[in-house]
Amino acid sequence: MLLCLHNVTKTYAAAEAPVLQGVSFAMGAGEMLALTGESGSGKSTLLHLIGGLDTADGGKVAINGIDLTPLDDAGRAALRRGTVGVIFQQLNLIPSLTVAANIAFQARLAGQFDEGFAQALALRLGLGDHLHKYPEQLSGGQQQRVAIARTLAPRPKLVLADEPTGNLDETTADTVFALLCELVIETGAGLILVTHSERLAVRLSRRLHLRAGQLS
Repeated sequence: MLLCLHNVTKTYAAAEAPVLQGVSFAMGAGEMLALTGESGSGKSTLLHLIGGLDTADGGKVAINGIDLTPLDDAGRAALRRGTVGVIFQQLNLIPSLTVAANIAFQARLAGQFDEGFAQALALRLGLGDHLHKYPEQLSGGQQQRVAIARTLAPRPKLVLADEPTGNLDETTADTVFALLCELVIETGAGLILVTHSERLAVRLSRRLHLRAGQLS
């Protein structure tokens, strides 16, 4: 199994009830999964726990056989650099770096930068003529494509995407989503897509729905 969660719980001090209550599921390499649920159901929290951006209060999260529970901040960061790629809704592109440098950034940190592969990603995503530009010079759809290329450049085994097309119009969102799925399949990675879009969720091979911190 690429990913295994067993009885994962998470509570925040300000919350009236646990955000996650005994969540368990597993997914294999190459599987593409949609994670849906109402706002506040725990989707982003679950994604953050899987990505090592936060720690669970109880239960176990294991990626590629590695248990995240005993890892410190540095250990979880190392896992994100080389094994898990995260695409945020807010993108988090570095404004002072060109498109080419943004794409290379994560892969260089992981010591896994392959210039030929990065260039191929840029071309597939329609960024070949924009590599010298800066994020502010791009449209929203182009910036989202840069974020996808940056995430895939280190060849992660698992891609986590948190509403990656939420800020795009429907036509652009469909194009970006299709490219993301194609590239994930070609690289052999697994994909967990957090989305409110029924239209996108039904296009993935499997779906999990969170309601009040539990899978239903």
